[in-house]
Amino acid sequence: MHNQPIQPNRFIYVAAAIILSIVSAFQAQAQAPVNRLVDGIIAKVDNQIVLRSDLEFSYLQYLAQTKQQPSEDLKCEIFKSLVQDKLLLARAEIDSVTVEDDRITGELNRRVDYLSAQVGGVERLEQYYNKSIRQLKEELRKTIKDQLVMQKMQEQISGKVRVTPKEVAAYFSRIPQDSLPYFSSEVELAQIVNYAEVSKQQKQEARQQLEDIRKRILAGEDFATLAKQYSQDVASAAAGGELGFFKRKELVPEYEAAAMRLEPGGISNVVESQFGFHLIQLIERKGQEYNSRHILIKPATATVNIQEAIAELDSVRNLIVNDSISFAKAAKDFSDDFNTKDNGGSISSRAGTTYIPMDQVDPSIFFVIDTMEVGEISKPIQYRTEDGREAVRIVKLISKSTPHQANLKDDYPKIAAAALNDKKSRAVDEWFRKNIDTVYIEIDPEYQDCKALQLTQ
Repeated sequence: MHNQPIQPNRFIYVAAAIILSIVSAFQAQAQAPVNRLVDGIIAKVDNQIVLRSDLEFSYLQYLAQTKQQPSEDLKCEIFKSLVQDKLLLARAEIDSVTVEDDRITGELNRRVDYLSAQVGGVERLEQYYNKSIRQLKEELRKTIKDQLVMQKMQEQISGKVRVTPKEVAAYFSRIPQDSLPYFSSEVELAQIVNYAEVSKQQKQEARQQLEDIRKRILAGEDFATLAKQYSQDVASAAAGGELGFFKRKELVPEYEAAAMRLEPGGISNVVESQFGFHLIQLIERKGQEYNSRHILIKPATATVNIQEAIAELDSVRNLIVNDSISFAKAAKDFSDDFNTKDNGGSISSRAGTTYIPMDQVDPSIFFVIDTMEVGEISKPIQYRTEDGREAVRIVKLISKSTPHQANLKDDYPKIAAAALNDKKSRAVDEWFRKNIDTVYIEIDPEYQDCKALQLTQ
C-alpha cells in the first residue's frame, strides 16, 4: 500500500474516477452487464448506497490504470473511498450543499464533447453506443451532479490546505529509498494552432444543397425520408433526422434559436452552426423542452486553405525566431486553439500538468520534438484535431527531462503536489472522524473486517 507514494491519494482518485475514464464506464455498459444475481448492496450511508458491482468496477478500473497487483487490502481501500464518497453526498444533502443546473449542464456538455473527440465525432459516439446524445446525457447527468457535489464538499473540507517547502521536504524524506518512483522522459510543450477555414465557395455549395432540399420538402416530399438520404449527421439520419427532446442551452445557440421560432411542423431556413448547415423541422414543444429533426450538410475543407494556414504560421514562427514577438504573445494573438492560447500555448498532460510523458505525446509531433533542442520551435506541422478538423501548428519544446529516480531538485512540483494531496487526505479523514456519527452507516458483514474502514467502526 505504501510502495508508490508520489501519487494522488485514492480518495481523490475514486471521487474523480469517472471524470478520468468515462469512456471506460460507457464501455462497461456497452459490454456484458454485471451479473445482477451476485450484485447487491454492500454499504448504506443514509439514502446513499454502494453496490457490489460499484466496488468491482472501481477496483478493476484502478488496477488497469495503475498496473498494481490485485490485493484484498487494495480492494478495501477502494471500498473505503466509495463509502467516503457516499458520506460526502449524504452530508451535502443534510447541509443543503447544491450545484447549479447550468454548471451541471456545462460539465455534461464538456464531457460529451470529450467523448465525441475520443471516438471521432458525435455520429461515431452515437453509433458506438447505439444511443442518441440525448440518451447518453440523461444517463450521465446524475453521475456528474454527484461528482460536482462531492467536489464542492471536498473543497469546503480541504480547499484551504497548503504545504510549505519544509513540509514537502519532510514528506519526501519519509519515502523509503527503494520506493522512490522512476520517472521516464517528460517534455513541456507549447503550441500555436491554425485551423484550415472552409472557403466561401464550399460554404455556398453546402448551403445551396440544403436550399434545394428545402424546396423539395415545401413541394411535398417527406422531411424524414430526405434526412435519411442526405443528412451527414449519421446517427440522427437513421431516425429521419430526429434528435429527441432537448432543454434550452443543450444544443448550439444557432440551432436552438431557429428551432424555437418554429411552430410544430414548421421548416426553418438554412441555419449555419459550428457543425455545418442545418435544415430544421420542429416536431413538438413541451414547456422549455423541444423535439426536432434536422438535415446536416458539412462543407469540406479545401486543400488550398491548409497551405494558407501553413504560410501564416510560418510567418508567425519567423516573427518569434527573430524576437519580434514572444511565443506566449503570439499564441494569444494568433492561435485558434482556445484551450491553450491564453496560457502561452502550454499543452497539458492527461493528468492536468504541463509535464507530458513521451509515451503520451501526440503521435503527429512525437518524431518532430524527439529531434528538437530545448527552446526550439518546429516548422508548421499539419494534423487533424480530435474533432476531425484539418489544422496546422507550430510547437515549442520548453523542457525535456531525462529518465531518473525521483528527487527534490528535478521533481519538486510533483513531490509538492503529492505532499499536498497527502495533507488534504488527512484533513478529509479527520473530517470523516468528526462526522461519521452524523449519518446512518451500515456495512455488509463481508467487508466489516476491512482495516481501511476502521474509521467507520
